Amino acid sequence: MEQVILVVDDDTSNLALAQKILGKEYRIAAANSGMVAFKYLENKCPDLILLDINMPDMDGFQVMEKLKDMERFSHVPVIFLTADNDPETETRCFATGAVDFVAKPFIPDVLLSRVKKTLELESYRTGLEKMVEEQTRIITARTRRISQIQEQVIMGMATLIETRDNSTGKHVKNTKTYVRMIANELKSRGIYTDILTEDYIVNVCKAAPLHDVGKIKISDAILRKPGKLTEEEYNAMKLHTVYGREIINEIIGGVEDPEYVKIAEDIAMYHHERWDGGGYPIGLKGDDIPLCARIMALADVFDALYEERCYKEPIRPVYKIMQTLKEGKGTQFDPLITEVFIGMEAEVKEMLGELL
Repeated sequence: MEQVILVVDDDTSNLALAQKILGKEYRIAAANSGMVAFKYLENKCPDLILLDINMPDMDGFQVMEKLKDMERFSHVPVIFLTADNDPETETRCFATGAVDFVAKPFIPDVLLSRVKKTLELESYRTGLEKMVEEQTRIITARTRRISQIQEQVIMGMATLIETRDNSTGKHVKNTKTYVRMIANELKSRGIYTDILTEDYIVNVCKAAPLHDVGKIKISDAILRKPGKLTEEEYNAMKLHTVYGREIINEIIGGVEDPEYVKIAEDIAMYHHERWDGGGYPIGLKGDDIPLCARIMALADVFDALYEERCYKEPIRPVYKIMQTLKEGKGTQFDPLITEVFIGMEAEVKEMLGELL
């Protein structure tokens, strides 16, 4: 398909000359004013515009300014045409965005050479732009796929660890769901919005399945014990938080995004800390406990109460657990997060399929 050049000039002899010089290699569209040019541009987009500067009603600079405001033509190169050889005029041409400047009267070989070179460069630019877009699309797709694989591996590993204590692995999926629900609700209510950015929420949800990864280093005798743990056994169990942070750092510390790794470490290490400072492994208190761990703590306890475990029967229905959580508001749990989660009882019931 022939490339189209729109020539805008109020002198019909110049239009005819441009047709004669360029018409053998290109399709020429002619306009004798800026208004006529824009009428043409309503339905068509040329590959190049040759634009006279000195025209009545709307000069070339005014046409150029209007073109710049029209996104459809932002990529179309413009070569100014003028008999004005003033250096300031030439400078102004380039300042407005023109790619070249051709003096009148036309020298045929010069005009043809400038047009060819401009169109070749534009073709190269367009090809390069498309190549970059395609490569970006491929890289984005590959990155997304790698991220999906990593998430599947993390979920698989976390689920496998959960099954060691006679769990079905539902805890991993459930707690991730509750974490997402709580984080999104907090953000929608304008609570902790200085921390709860979109990226932060994504990272918290992605990291939630790793909260008990440290249990892999706890013996089966403790994990599978049906009765109450002795003090010595309980102290050994507490270490799964410390082990969890160490494992996360060793496995993904050098290959994952640092912000995600930090959130994953904080969740694993601190999700058993208490708002009143009576938790473990360090005894952090209040806002000193990372927000991600405070969210995880509530999600973890809710699911532990709702689901059956080897050492306990489940608590049902949901409202009974909400009463228990309310008792821990401001002592075991962050009071704001607890209040928000209790207020989400209907959504939690719907998620669990419990009759309202």
